Amino acid sequence: MPQVQPTLPHNDREYRQLVKQLDRLVDEVGEDENHPLASMMEVIGVLIEKYEDENVAELA
Repeated sequence: MPQVQPTLPHNDREYRQLVKQLDRLVDEVGEDENHPLASMMEVIGVLIEKYEDENVAELA
């Protein structure tokens, strides 16, 4: 498996790519907290949340 180092997205394109990665991980990992990719899934989720907090307007 290739080495992956997720980083905070800097633009909408990078954000969408990260969301797609997370979707694929969710499909593979599911609810298995012991899966080798579970921590990667958590990190990507945090990065997406941080980007959304800083760049996505809240719906009122």
